[in-house]
Amino acid sequence: MLKGCSSAHAGDCGIGPGRADIPFMASTIKPILKLEVPVIVVLGRREIKVGDVVTLGPGSIVELPKKADEELELMINNKVIGTGNAVKVGENFGVQINYIGDLKHRIAAMAAKPPAEPKPKDEAELLAEQMLAGQ
Repeated sequence: MLKGCSSAHAGDCGIGPGRADIPFMASTIKPILKLEVPVIVVLGRREIKVGDVVTLGPGSIVELPKKADEELELMINNKVIGTGNAVKVGENFGVQINYIGDLKHRIAAMAAKPPAEPKPKDEAELLAEQMLAGQ
């Protein structure tokens, strides 16, 4: 059930399609649908110099190259599955969905990635480890 909604179906609360758009699934799939996955909402991205990173502290501000009213990316498993706008829900933030990928795309985003081959560390990574070890 969705927070603030008395119905067990999202579509009944005006928050996207209800369960009618999901094809009949075998009873073995039902437990999988109850699993929780982390959702990431991306406010923005910015590259900054390592020298600037080491000077960050409480009160520092990192400006993002994105306007406050621009759409935010909604991600599952580091894959964009939709976009939306930031909204206030009581005392919390929320995201009002403007676009959501089709069901097949969302399921593919949740699929586990095969483990990556460990790559040899380059000079910058070794230097970063040395800097962090000196803290």
